[in-house]
Parts: sequence; C-alpha cells; structure tokens
Amino acid sequence: MTDSSDHSATDIITYIGVPLAVLGVLPILYNTIATLAALSRIKRLLRHSRLTGLTRSDVVNRVIEVELPRYAVRPMDRFSDRAEYWSLSRHPSSIPGGSWTTFNWRTNVIGLKTQRVEYVDQLRQPQVEMAFDELVCYLLDLGAVPDPHGWRLLRSTGLWTPVGCALMMSPDGKEKALTIAPLDGSDGHLSLAVSWAGPWTTRDYSQLPPYWVRLPPPPPPAPSAEDEQSTEDEPDATKAESSKESQPPAERTSSEPLRQEEDASSTSLHKPSLDSARDQAASNARHPITCQISADGIITALSQNASSSRPGSSSAPNNSALHLESLYIEHLRLRSSKSDGAWFASAATAYGTTSQTILWNYRIPDGVLAFARRESVPCGVLVLLGVVEEGDTPEWASEGAKGDGDRVRDLERFGRRQREQMAAMQKEARMAPAQKAEAVRERVRRENEERMQDMRDKMRQDSERRETRRMEALQSPKWDTKLVAEHNLRWLRARGELGGGTDTNMDTEPATLLKEAVGMVLHRMVLDGEFAGRLCRMLDLWRAWAENGGMRKTDLGALLEDQVTFAYATLLVAIIKDTATALEGTVSMDLQECLRMWRTIRLG
Repeated sequence: MTDSSDHSATDIITYIGVPLAVLGVLPILYNTIATLAALSRIKRLLRHSRLTGLTRSDVVNRVIEVELPRYAVRPMDRFSDRAEYWSLSRHPSSIPGGSWTTFNWRTNVIGLKTQRVEYVDQLRQPQVEMAFDELVCYLLDLGAVPDPHGWRLLRSTGLWTPVGCALMMSPDGKEKALTIAPLDGSDGHLSLAVSWAGPWTTRDYSQLPPYWVRLPPPPPPAPSAEDEQSTEDEPDATKAESSKESQPPAERTSSEPLRQEEDASSTSLHKPSLDSARDQAASNARHPITCQISADGIITALSQNASSSRPGSSSAPNNSALHLESLYIEHLRLRSSKSDGAWFASAATAYGTTSQTILWNYRIPDGVLAFARRESVPCGVLVLLGVVEEGDTPEWASEGAKGDGDRVRDLERFGRRQREQMAAMQKEARMAPAQKAEAVRERVRRENEERMQDMRDKMRQDSERRETRRMEALQSPKWDTKLVAEHNLRWLRARGELGGGTDTNMDTEPATLLKEAVGMVLHRMVLDGEFAGRLCRMLDLWRAWAENGGMRKTDLGALLEDQVTFAYATLLVAIIKDTATALEGTVSMDLQECLRMWRTIRLG
C-alpha cells in the first residue's frame, strides 16, 4: 500500500476483525441466555411441584444437571392420618413421572438421581419404589375397581404388557386409575402410573379396608334357671342387708367383725393386674375382632371395646384407632413347622370374601382347596356320631349290623325258656319233698347259668355288631363337605355351642347361618390358643385321611373323643369350599399371582 491510501492496516482490522469476533461470540452468548432461561424455568417448575433438587448449568455446552431425590413411599396411616389418607395432594407435580404425587404419602429418601437436560420438557421426575400390594390396597380402599382384562394380560405377558393398559378403573368404570407406564428408568421393575380425581373417592373411614376382616363375637349365653332364681333372690338379699344395717349394734352377732376382716383379707389377695387382665379378656370375648390378612397370613388382630369403634363402624369417633387393643396372634402366624397359621388365614380369607369385599392378598394353598372340594366324610360316620338320622342317609348298614333279628330271637328264646320252666315246675310238684327241693335247686342253678351265658352271648354279639357297624360306616357313601357342615351346624346349635337353640329355623338361610358360625369360630381361635391348636390338629387329621385312602378306625375314634371340634372343623372347610367356586375367583387368582411376581414396583 502506498502512503496515498485512505485506509491503514489498523482501520482494516477494526472494520473487519471486530465484527468477525462479535459473530464468534454470539453463539456463546445465545447458549448462555438459553441455558439461563431454561434453568429459570426448571427452577420455577421445581418450586411449583414442591421438589427440592440441586441444579447446575454449563452455559458453554448448554447442559443443565438436575439432581432430584429418589423416594420409597407407602400410604398414610388410615387411622392416625385420616385427613391425608382420604384427600388428594394440594400440590401435585406436573413433571412427567410424578403422577404419584397425586396422593399424600409417607416418604423416605433412598438415593439421588442426576439428569442432564437441555430443555425443560426433557426433565423427568424419578419414579418411587412402592410395595405392589400396598398400592392396590390403597386404590381399592378409595373405591377403585380392578380391570379383569388388564390383570389377565399382565399375568400372561409380564413386562411386555402394552403401555397404557389399565389395571384399576375409576368406580364408574369409565376412567383409568392405574396403568402400565414406560420402562424408562425402572431398572427392570414393573412401571406403573396412577391417576385419580376427588369425586372418584366413594369410600370413607367408616367402611372396612381391604385385606381386613371383622370377626363377630359369639352371642351371650341364655340365662339359666339358676341365674334367674339368683336374680329373683337379689332383692331379698338386699332387704336383709338393709335390715341388718338398721339393727342396733348390740343386736349384731359377734362373728360379723371377724367375717369383715376375712373379706378384707381375701380382697387384698386379688391383685389389680389380675383383675384387669380378667376384665380385658372378658371384654375381648364380648366384642368384635378385626384382623388384617396379608400374603404372609395374619398380621394384626385388634379388639374394639365399648369406648372404641372398629374400622368399618359408622359411629367410629375421630380418635377411635387410638383405643384399639392389639391381641396376641403368635399362635396363628404362618410357620413351616405348623399348619395353624395356614388354616386360619385360609378360613379368614374365605370368610371375608364377598361380592363387595374380596381379600385379594392371601392365596389359599391349592392343597387346601383340593381337600375342601373332595367328598371325604362317610355318611355312616355321621350316623354313629348322632348328627344324622339313619333314615336320611342311603342304605349302608347290613341287617346283621342293625340287629333287627335279635328281638325275634330273644322272644323265641324267652318263650322256650318259659315253657321249659313250667314243665319243670309241674314235674317238681309230683315229687317227694326231698327230691323236690333238690330239683328246685338244680333248676335255679341251671337257669342262672343260662342267664349268665345269655348275657355273655349278648355282650359278644353287641361288640361284634358294633364293630361290623363301624366297618360298614367307614365304607358308606361319602357326602359333600357343605352337606356335612350343615348337619353339624344344626347339631352344634341344638347343643348350644354357638349360642343358638333348637328353636332356630335352619331352613331359612343356611349359607348365612354358616358364615356367622364361622366368624364366631375364628373369633374364638384368636382368643383361645388351645382351642385353635386342637381345631387345626383335627383339620390335619381330616386332610390326612382324605388324601390317604379314606377314614380308618383310629380316625373314627379321634372323632368320637372330640366330636365338637370336628363339627367346628367342618364349618371352616365348608366356607373354604364355597370360596373356591366364587364368581370372583378368576380375577382374584390373576391379581394374587401378579402380586406374588412383583413385590416392589416403580410408580411414576
């Protein structure tokens, strides 16, 4: 360039280099502004969703890191957190993956999850871990209804179930309440999403929650004649005491101070703790018991006294749950060494299964269901036990076992002996006195020997007949468990074992009467460990002979020794058999199998 040029090198650098430099910085400035704007929206979204998370930004690379906590959740306590349990969250999250924030939960932080996002719509809320059975129980308690097609599809296809498939529906069956969610970030767990609206909640605290069953107490015994007489004598005794108090001191006997001292000493021997324990036991026997049945059998047993209402009572006060008495249930827990827990859980599940309330959680063992369906009690055994009249059963006993010909033979023998005696007495009348006395002694001795021999023969024949009758009874036609239970229920009520009497009309609703009786038996099993053990041993004995070729003589002897316990056992087996054929069985089996396969799920 020459000196006459109008532009110098400095000018060229200024006019060309500076714009180029500015153009090079613009992308950085744009990334910075876009990153800060996205970070602001993310923070505002986190605040709106009430989420506490750490955010970091790289303005050069336009990357935002969001660190959110991961939770394990479970429903609020139904009794102590009643307001939160039945209401929806005030600040549900609008971030994808946060559908679980629709409800109020008890949360526990189990870790942190870091996400690298560029835009706000890429943000995902971490799914929470939750027990599958607790989620289903909670939705059922709110009023959701299972979708049979969804549970059947989930059971058959597992994690390949299509996204959006409904497992639970709203009470009206029109909206989806629980659906299959994408598997993103579920780490191989079943991924679910939940949706709920306030008007869908059709149940409240006054109704019995799922997985719970209420056992009614037995009715109070009818007052006997002695009790009525003592009640009538109470006014006379009161009058006598009042007249004694009205007497002057000089007319009172000298033994009264000593009697008062003895009464005081005997009263002091009773400890308050023993009295309170007796009162508590008597109160538990008079009031219902509410049991929680899970997949592992009985979990909790609560007794409600007069001052506390039970779950499901329409008159339950706000603090009713604080007064529930927890009962001892160790003798009814599931154990591999004993079958008591399995028998109780099976019978309680069957008792609580109705068209409105279904205990989905516990699965009655297949062996127990097969045993309940099997016809295993011979009708002749029920005749021997005095439960059924022989005329109500098919022909099973032979003529020799019945002993119908013994009376004819006895009459013929009696007539022959009478004729022989009359002939001998006529012959003795024609004898001399000495010969007559000798003949009379000989005749009396012979008649005594014949009577003794007849008695021995009769005892032997009776023993043989009883043995033959027992053997024929063991081989008699077997009856259905439901029919056996109905006859035993009538027999128990006639004996007053269940608070009923012979005046009870058993032909009105036998199914209702059977279910009420089963509830009373389960109520007694919770309170009386000895009774529960004896009853479960009888059930084990019954199941053993049903699976091993039929009843034997030793089994019949056990029934004769404890017939009342066997009668109670027939009631439990009959209620289990009814449940095995319930209309809800298909849905129940699908749901139970799904709960068994996926103990823990991811909810988002």
